[in-house]
Amino acid sequence: MTSKINIKTRLTELLGIKHPVLCGGLMHLADANYVAAVVNAGAMGFISALTFPDPKQLEDEIQKCRELSGGKSFGVNLYISPRQDVNDRLEKLLDVVRDEQISVVETAGGNPGPIIPMLKEAGIKVIHKVPAVRFALSAERAGVDAISLVGAECGGHPGYMMVGSMVQAADGPRKLSVPVILGGGIGHGCQLTAALAMGCDGVLMGTRMLVSNELQAHRDYKKRIVEGNGLDSIIVQSKFKNHHRVLNNQTAQAVLTLENEGKENYEDYAPLLSGKLSKEAYASGITNQGLLDYGQSACFANAIEPVETIITRFMGEAFDARERVSRMSF
Repeated sequence: MTSKINIKTRLTELLGIKHPVLCGGLMHLADANYVAAVVNAGAMGFISALTFPDPKQLEDEIQKCRELSGGKSFGVNLYISPRQDVNDRLEKLLDVVRDEQISVVETAGGNPGPIIPMLKEAGIKVIHKVPAVRFALSAERAGVDAISLVGAECGGHPGYMMVGSMVQAADGPRKLSVPVILGGGIGHGCQLTAALAMGCDGVLMGTRMLVSNELQAHRDYKKRIVEGNGLDSIIVQSKFKNHHRVLNNQTAQAVLTLENEGKENYEDYAPLLSGKLSKEAYASGITNQGLLDYGQSACFANAIEPVETIITRFMGEAFDARERVSRMSF
């Protein structure tokens, strides 16, 4: 049953959602089935555009999500890469996002400034994901509608500054005027209550959702997440200031070995960094290969369950935390 708990913030008003919860775009994983389940549970999800490099594939996925969600609004994740070949593919997908009248996008990676005018002209809201307040301030000046501020605990790219989520949660809202969404290690509802208390308008979850029934990944992969405790992650690519928090497996160790040996040429790393390895791991359930984004909130992902069950429990935990604090004397 969908949670009956409502929390109104600037984020829920901006996006027209029930819960101040975002489930971020997951490369190779965030498809129509998963995103529709997220929005049907009252949160906001994002189809990962680059998962569908052919524009017609993305168009079909968006239309499928629209049908599965009963016409509810949902988002698309747009990753801005340092690689021009990737951005060339993304440029073609932007036309689909505009033509399909997507209501909100989650941008991440590079500077979203060059694409903001086109998105705004199409009436699309922009939430930019950053690993530090200094980048958030630049994105705010560029015209984004909200900021997802992620801490060092997050799976994927926590940024080379490695600022913790507790610091981000308290610092970001003091310096930004747009809504702030806290990410990085988020997986229990009490963290939402804490983030709201510190001035944030919502939270972002990624790793916590990897055990969702609706996620199109092999059950053995999900079992590996359940078995993990979040401490079995590792940071790689720090040599290039492209810090990447992933599951500690054979591929990650091989990358770390190259870094420790002082290898500086990208070509030495290219076979290990290939997205094909992670895509194969998600499909096969063989998790000793590929750089698999994996954050410390895996400690909360202790069962394979429907998205609705996860989010309903999460909101219940947030309510319980609020009640616990309300009984305290200050």
